[in-house]
Amino acid sequence: MTPDLDRSTIETAYARWAPIYDVICGPVMLKGRRAAAAEARAIGGKVLEVGVGTGLSFDDYDASTEVTGIDLSAPMLEKARAKMASGRYPWVKQVLQMDAHRMSFADASFDCVVAQFVITLVENPELVLSECHRVVKPGGRIILVNHLYSEVGVAAAVERWTAQRTRNLGLRPEFPFARLQAWAQSTKEAVLIERRKLRPFGLYTLVCFEKTPTPLAA
Repeated sequence: MTPDLDRSTIETAYARWAPIYDVICGPVMLKGRRAAAAEARAIGGKVLEVGVGTGLSFDDYDASTEVTGIDLSAPMLEKARAKMASGRYPWVKQVLQMDAHRMSFADASFDCVVAQFVITLVENPELVLSECHRVVKPGGRIILVNHLYSEVGVAAAVERWTAQRTRNLGLRPEFPFARLQAWAQSTKEAVLIERRKLRPFGLYTLVCFEKTPTPLAA
């Protein structure tokens, strides 16, 4: 396993990605984005999108949601704000430059938190998950979509080889599901409720956690 990505690597990489991100990543990530947004729409209400980037996902939400987006990258957020200014996305209420490791939102602020192609790329994935858990309401969900490490076979070997060569691009193809599972097992009131490969090729995995309500004292 390569180490987790540091903040400076991410900021530098995505400042470079910003001008071409929609063209290059839009089609590649389409199925994953739509699957995550569909899960969020089924819940409805206030949605936090962590790593909103250029706002590629804005089309995938609707008036059943009230979307707030955060991202570390100012150049990416400039693209997102330009989309908002078009008036096409009234359900997107605001996008903010914010570090997902230290969110400024109050506890239990959102009905669900969505992180698309993000959790494998942050400096401390477990801390970001814990922040997502903090800001989601009891009964709410954390919805992740990512490529996760194949762990065995030829695909795993390719991912390990690729990881060393794509790090400076802000990519990490060999992040294991076991880390997400271990976080849930060690976190009070966090339950894994869904894990499924997405069609057509199973390249991406959708993972959902639910924040269970605190039991009432007897």
